[in-house]
Formats: sequence, structure tokens, C-alpha cells
Amino acid sequence: MTTALLLMDFQNGIAGRYAEGGSDVIVNAQRALAAARAAGVPVVFVRVAFREGFPEAAARNKSFGAIAQSPLAPHMGEESEGTQIVADLAPLPGEPVVVKRRIGAFASDLDAVLRGLGTTDLVLAGVSTSGVVLSTIRHAADYDFGLTVLADACADQDPGVHRVLLEKVFPRQADVVTVDAWASALGQDASARA
Repeated sequence: MTTALLLMDFQNGIAGRYAEGGSDVIVNAQRALAAARAAGVPVVFVRVAFREGFPEAAARNKSFGAIAQSPLAPHMGEESEGTQIVADLAPLPGEPVVVKRRIGAFASDLDAVLRGLGTTDLVLAGVSTSGVVLSTIRHAADYDFGLTVLADACADQDPGVHRVLLEKVFPRQADVVTVDAWASALGQDASARA
């Protein structure tokens, strides 16, 4: 069994809004990242960005269809500062960064990366809970991954939706735990192997 930690949409133009709003989601994601690295758990970063001219943004797509004409357009390109991983979670050399073109993390080459790593289980953290986390859980469950969601390393603009997803929806397909509980379990697993 190989576990990978997915840090999803922790990019300047998305996660920055949560930090400005007083959320601890980035700090909690930092703790998860540190625990994963210390335990030798592979980390995969996922970010959303588009090619020049936004060829992926179909007009019929309610989420992304109007992006090419929106004020956000200059901030959503692959090289734009807004689509880069926040500095507090900067990937180390060799840690994969996957660029997705839709809400869910699997709208990318993530599956190929995970297969290359031999991954059977995923630990998810991301913003937003109702966006990338929800979409990725559904897809990963259909691919038979074992799933864990780090509740305090996820955030959403709507606290009610966040709570319902974590308490009622996600537990149907994933274990929902805190970063501290997951990190503690990692430490126990490492001690047992030693």
C-alpha cells in the first residue's frame, strides 16, 4: 500500500483568499506537508491553469466558459503568478506539480503520476471543499483509491456547505480526520516499521 498526499489548488489566486480571511487552512496544510515529507509519503501538488487563449474553456462550461473574457483571465495562465503554488507550500525538487484544466484533480495527468508512484491510497487537502476536494473524492473513489480527507486542511467560501460535506457526504467514501490525527498515525506507522 502506497499513500500520496494531494495538496490541491493551494495557489496564490485561490488559497490566498482564505489566508486573507483568517483561515488556518494553509498553516494546517503546511503541517500535513511536513508530516508527509518526514514520513517519506509522496506529495503531489495540483493547480488549475489554462493555456494561452484558454482553448480548454468551452463556452458551455458554467465554471470556466467566460474566463477568457473575464478580469481573471490574465491571472489564470499557466505561467501567471495567480496559478503558482503559495510560497508557504513550495514544492521541493522532484515533487510533482500537476496542472488541471477543470475543477477535479483528475482533469489532468494525475492518474498517470499516481500510477507511476504506485499509489493505492490518497490523502486529500485543498480549497475549496465543494470544488476540487468533492470532485476529486468522487473520481478517486470510482478508481478504487483508499481515501482520507484532512478536514482542517480543507476550506470553502460557504461554511455550511463545508460542514455538510465533511460530516455527511465525504464519510461515505473517505475517512475524515484532522491533520494532527493523520500525522500521529503516520508517526505510529513509522515507529512500527522501525
